[in-house]
Amino acid sequence: MRDGIHPDYHPVVFQDREAEFSFLSRSTLTSNETVKWEDGNEYPVIRVDISSASHPFYTGKMKIVDTAGRVERFQRRYAKSQAADKGGSKTKSKTQG
Repeated sequence: MRDGIHPDYHPVVFQDREAEFSFLSRSTLTSNETVKWEDGNEYPVIRVDISSASHPFYTGKMKIVDTAGRVERFQRRYAKSQAADKGGSKTKSKTQG
C-alpha cells in the first residue's frame, strides 16, 4: 500500500440508539465522543439508528403493511382461479333462443 492515500482505519464502537446494543468494529468514521469498552480501552463511539438488535427483520417483529387491501384482493382472485381449475375442463354451451 502506498503511504498517505488511504484513510485512517481504526477500532470504533457502534452503539444502537433504540436497543441497548453496542459492538466493536473497525471503520474510517471518527467521533469526538468516546466510550470505555469491555477491554478497558476507550474508543470513539458512533451512534446508529438501527442495527441487527432493533431491525424488524432480524428481531422477528416485522409487520406487513397492507394499505389498500392488496393481500385480500389477491387471495380472492387466487381463490376464484383455483375454483375454476377444480371445475375441470367443462365447457359452457350457450343456447340461443
